[in-house]
Amino acid sequence: MPGLDGLRALAVFAVIVYHLNPAWAPGGLLGVAVFFVLSGYLITDILIAQWKKTGTIDLKDFWLRRMRRLLPLFLVMLVAVGGWLMYAEPSRLARLQGDIITSLLYINNWWLIFHQVSYFESFGPVSPFGHLWSLAVEEQFYIVWPFLLWLGLRFAPRRGVLAAVITAGAAVSALAMALMYEPGADPSRVYYGTDTRAFALLIGAALAVLWPSWKLPAAASARMRNTVDAVGGLGLIVIVFMIWATSQYDDFLYRGGMVVLAAAAAAAIAALVHPASRLGAAFGCKPMRWLGVRSYGIYIWHYPVIVLSSNAAPAEFTTEGLALAAGQVAAAVGLAALSWRFVEEPVRRRAWIRKPSHRRARSRKNGLMSYSLVYLSLVLVIAIVSKLEPAWENRIVSSAPQTASGDPLTQPEIAPATSPPPGTLQAGGEAAIPVQARPQTEDPEGDAVPAPENSGGSDEAVPAPGDGGSSVAAVPGEPVVPAVRPPDAEISVTAIGDSVILDAARFLSEQVPGIVIDGKVGRQFSEAKELTNQLKEMKKLGTVVVVELGTNGTFSKEQLKTLLETIGSERKVVLVNTRVPRPWEGNVNENLKEAAETATNVTLVDWHSASEGKNEYFAADGVHLKEEGARLYASLLIKAIGIPAPAEAAAAKNGSDPQLTS
Repeated sequence: MPGLDGLRALAVFAVIVYHLNPAWAPGGLLGVAVFFVLSGYLITDILIAQWKKTGTIDLKDFWLRRMRRLLPLFLVMLVAVGGWLMYAEPSRLARLQGDIITSLLYINNWWLIFHQVSYFESFGPVSPFGHLWSLAVEEQFYIVWPFLLWLGLRFAPRRGVLAAVITAGAAVSALAMALMYEPGADPSRVYYGTDTRAFALLIGAALAVLWPSWKLPAAASARMRNTVDAVGGLGLIVIVFMIWATSQYDDFLYRGGMVVLAAAAAAAIAALVHPASRLGAAFGCKPMRWLGVRSYGIYIWHYPVIVLSSNAAPAEFTTEGLALAAGQVAAAVGLAALSWRFVEEPVRRRAWIRKPSHRRARSRKNGLMSYSLVYLSLVLVIAIVSKLEPAWENRIVSSAPQTASGDPLTQPEIAPATSPPPGTLQAGGEAAIPVQARPQTEDPEGDAVPAPENSGGSDEAVPAPGDGGSSVAAVPGEPVVPAVRPPDAEISVTAIGDSVILDAARFLSEQVPGIVIDGKVGRQFSEAKELTNQLKEMKKLGTVVVVELGTNGTFSKEQLKTLLETIGSERKVVLVNTRVPRPWEGNVNENLKEAAETATNVTLVDWHSASEGKNEYFAADGVHLKEEGARLYASLLIKAIGIPAPAEAAAAKNGSDPQLTS
C-alpha cells in the first residue's frame, strides 16, 4: 500500500514544520492525529486478517514484531541524544531522568500530565524528548487493543456490529476531550491523554473492520474508482486545510475539530489503500514513498535535532532562519536514512534468515552488527539513567506549569540557594522578597525551594521605608505595596503581571509613588480575574490598572474581555504586549491589539516593537530584562499611565519613542 507512505510523509513534515515555526503551519500538530488513525487502521487490519486466517490472534508474535519495529531506533536515539547532552550540557541531562525512564516504559504522556508539563507553552530549556508522548499513546494502544479486538471478534463477529461498538468507543473518547477541555486554558491534558486521543486510533480501527485492505479488489469500475478518489481527495483537502487554518489555540479543535480531522484521515486512507485508486498511485510515487517508509525515523530524530541546534525557538522568516530550518530538516532526514539502513531494516526484517545461502553471510554480518548496536544502546541507556539523580531532586517545586525538562516556565536557570544581600529586591521569585526575608521562596504547599536567579536589572538596593523612597517588598504571593503612599495622589496605579513586571518593579516604584505591583513567576492569564477581584476587595485596585501577562502562554479573546469587564470601564487599563520567543507570542499580541482597538478605556504599550533588535535589553532567555531594558520598560508604562518620565528614564530610551495605540 504505497499510497499510505505518501500520507506518512505528509503527516511527518506537517509536524516538523510546526516544530520549526507554528506560524508556518499552525495546525501542523494534526500530523500526529493522522498517524494515530493510520496506526489504528493498520494494526486492526493485520489482526483481523490473522483472525480470519488462523481463528486466533498471536499476541506474542504481534508484540515481538512491534518491538522489532519501534524499540531499536528508539534506544539508539536515546543513547545518541544522551551522549550529546552528557558532553555538551550535563546539567540539562540531569533533569531528564524521568523523561527517559517514562519514554522507555511508554508512559511518557501520563508522566507529562502528572507533572503538568505543557506541550504548547514550554519556556526555558526544552526537553529533546518532548515528542515521545505520542509513541507512548500508540504503544499503550498496541498493548490493550489486541485483547479488546479479540473480545469483539469473539462476541460480535458481524462487521457492522463490531464497527458500531468501536465507533461508540471513539465517540466516548471524543466526548471526554470536549468536556475536559477548558477554553482559554492550556489544553495539554486533553492533548496528551490516551483517553482523550483514543478516538483517532478507534476511527482507524473501525475503518479497518469495514474496509479491510486484503478484501479490496484490484479491478474496479470507472465509477467506483472515481468515487474512491473523490472521497480520498476530499479527505486530503480537509487535512491540508486544517493544517493551514487551525492552531493549537482553537476551541474548535478540541470540541470536534480533531474528530473531523480523524474522519478526513480515514477517508484519505480508504482511498490510498485501494489497489485501483489513482490517488494511491500518485501518493505512492518514489520520493513520497521513500520519505514515508522512513517517517518513523524522521519523527524520532527531528525534534532532538531542532531542540539541540536552536533550543526549539521558532525559526524566523529570514535568510538565516530559513537556512537553519533547512539544515535541521536535512539532518533529521539524513539520520533517518542512516538508521533505516543500519538499524531498523536489518532488525525488523532479519533479512539474513530469508536470503539465499550465497548471500546470507553478508546479511548475517550486517544483522548481527545491527543487533549488537541495539543491545549496546540498551546497556548505555541503563548506564546513563543510573548515573542521573532522581528527577524530583532536580526540579523546583512550583505550582506554575513546567517545561518538558521540568523547569518552571519562567526560570530556565536556577541559582544556588544563597541568602540575598540585605536591602535587595529578588525579582525572579513568585513575588518580591522582603528585605529581611529568608533566602528561599515557598511553594503553595509550604515546601522551601531555592530562590531563582535574578533576571538582571532587579538586584540593586531598594530604599527602606522612611528613607525618602518606597519599598516594593512583600510577602510571597501578596501584592507588592510601597510603604509610602501619598494621600493626595490624583491617580492610583495597580500593576498585575508575571516575572517580567517584577524585573521593572524597582523602577516603577521609584517613579510612580503608591503603585501596587502584584507579580508572580509563571503566572497564567487565567489567574488574573480572581486576582483582580481580590484586589478590589482589598481596595488595592487603582484607577489605572496595568496588565502584563502572556509571557507564559496565551489566552482567549473571551478571557481578555472578561478581565476588562472585571476591572471595569471606569478605570484606565494599560495592556502590555510581550516579547517571548515562543509560539504563542503572535497570538497574545494580536489579542491585546484587538482589545485596545475596541475598548475606549484601554491603551496598548507596544513593548514588542520598542524592544525589537535590542538584545542588550534582555537576559539570555530573550525575555527577562537587564537593567537597561527594565528602565525602558518602566518608562513606557509610566508614559502610558500618564505620569511624565524623569530625565534618567528618558535617557534609557536611547532615542526610541514608546509606541502606543489607543
